[in-house]
Amino acid sequence: MNLTPAKAGGVLSPKWILWLLGIVSLSFISARAQTPTAGEYQVKAAFLYNFARFIEWPPSSFADASAPLRICILGQDPFGQELRDIANEKTVNGRKLQVTQLADLRMARTCHILFIASSEKAQLKQTFEGLQGAYVLTVGDSKGFVEKGGMINFVLENDRVRFEVNHRAAEQAGLKVSSKLLNIAKSVTE
Repeated sequence: MNLTPAKAGGVLSPKWILWLLGIVSLSFISARAQTPTAGEYQVKAAFLYNFARFIEWPPSSFADASAPLRICILGQDPFGQELRDIANEKTVNGRKLQVTQLADLRMARTCHILFIASSEKAQLKQTFEGLQGAYVLTVGDSKGFVEKGGMINFVLENDRVRFEVNHRAAEQAGLKVSSKLLNIAKSVTE
């Protein structure tokens, strides 16, 4: 097949123009399919807030009675301002919410909820090992997240955000997951 544009008097042929438009359209469709929508991460941000309402941390996981509940993001932040806006407006069990972008995994042990971005999926094993013994709820949206030791994983099902729970991993971290949360989870990994 000859991909050299045929010129008729210095002008591209209609066949070549249609072929080129088709390729450009396919690239836009492909890029759009791979880019999460802003609405998807608005829903996930709301879920993170609600997870905080249905998880019980031991009192020793907070510095004192007025310490905030810390939601941290490890890796590229997909939420933009949405999660911070929720945190500014809401409290959980009388505690303010604090959202922190982490540059270093060592700080993750000070978090209550750690969202591990898909940009960090290659380091999941090291991340989970580094969190052993810490009261940190790990949340992600990578394929196989709960099977590798994560506690809650977002999944898209028919263009809807759902989640699956690894109840055993949460219990091993000293966290109590409400039965209400488990009842609405997509699947419970034991």
